[in-house]
Amino acid sequence: MRHSIISLALLSAILPACALAGTGDTETVTGTKGTTVTLTELETFDGAWAMTFLPDGRALVTEQSGRLWLLDRNGAKAGEIKGLPKVTERGQGGLGDIIVDPDFTRNRRVYLSYVERDKDDSKRSGAAVEVATLSLSNAGGGRLTGREVIWRQFPKTTGNGHYGHRLAISPDNAEGGGGKLFITSGERQKFTPSQNMDMNLGKVVRLNKDGSIPDDNPFHGQGGVTDEIWTLGHRNPLGIDFAADGTLWVHEMGPRHGDELNRIVRSENYGYPVVSNGDHYSGVEIPDHSTNPVYENPAAWWDPAISPAGFVIYDGDLFSDWSGDGFIGGLSSQALVRVVFDKDKIDNVGGSPSKTDMRETIATEAERYEWGARIREVEQGPDGAIYVLEDGEGRLLKLTPG
Repeated sequence: MRHSIISLALLSAILPACALAGTGDTETVTGTKGTTVTLTELETFDGAWAMTFLPDGRALVTEQSGRLWLLDRNGAKAGEIKGLPKVTERGQGGLGDIIVDPDFTRNRRVYLSYVERDKDDSKRSGAAVEVATLSLSNAGGGRLTGREVIWRQFPKTTGNGHYGHRLAISPDNAEGGGGKLFITSGERQKFTPSQNMDMNLGKVVRLNKDGSIPDDNPFHGQGGVTDEIWTLGHRNPLGIDFAADGTLWVHEMGPRHGDELNRIVRSENYGYPVVSNGDHYSGVEIPDHSTNPVYENPAAWWDPAISPAGFVIYDGDLFSDWSGDGFIGGLSSQALVRVVFDKDKIDNVGGSPSKTDMRETIATEAERYEWGARIREVEQGPDGAIYVLEDGEGRLLKLTPG
């Protein structure tokens, strides 16, 4: 996902040569449709999870174990950011996403997500989101100060999976206006919370940037966490981004197959676990979306699964033919997946898509790039290059035209 919505044009005007350059090893990878990209290795990490660019061209990278790294403009580790929340890495839990406030140059604020344990029962956990002030050191590294928790998953549950906790801030042309914080919240492998309006699990949540609840949220006034909910019926949403036209897109891991890319529309229900184009790992079948028109259909879906993680909708000039395309990191598929959107069909649906028209044909896979690594995160740099973080003990790679 694009973690900072500061315009690329503004960044280029201020810092024309600030993008991560790198001098590491390179390789060329050919996609499934024959186009090529060059991969340049910039740095290595242990369990990298998310990445975002700062206005001066440096970058931040989180590691699941609880570390936050500052990268210099060449993509190398410049130092560690201190003052982070304490996390315990278990399963899919740990330090998660990080994004930069659109007004970062003035307020120095960043938003980060992580998994916290119940103080009375460490077997129970849930995601949390904080806002903090980032102070950087001239010598490299820096510190977070003034940390404040502005959101929590409710309730905390047992298990160590399906937290989601990806973050995005809406642009001015988004539905409902700009400057809202969107959070993806997984259903914690418990299935039914996705349809339970008294829980914020299995939902996409919309807040003001200070954590307060907008009074124009679709379920505002019902009380509790219900007021936060923007959409429901999600499983494990691990990618979120806004397109240039303000449309919000979220992808999520399906059960056994049936991974989804969804156009997110205010108040809609995306069906899990009542419907899915995959089945339970136990072998129990789940009715497909097409069997029940009450629920929103996915814009695209995958069988076999790609295990999507990380997401960006590209709007740069370096890959001019790909402007407006989506890029999804694949874990089990070990691929970078490029998706194209059928803008005419999306526009014809209108501002409030009908469930009949929201079919998989509005988004389709165009190409895959594979180099034998699980891909955790995808980001766009101010230079228009695509940056990829490999999962586990992996690399930060810069992708340029081949």
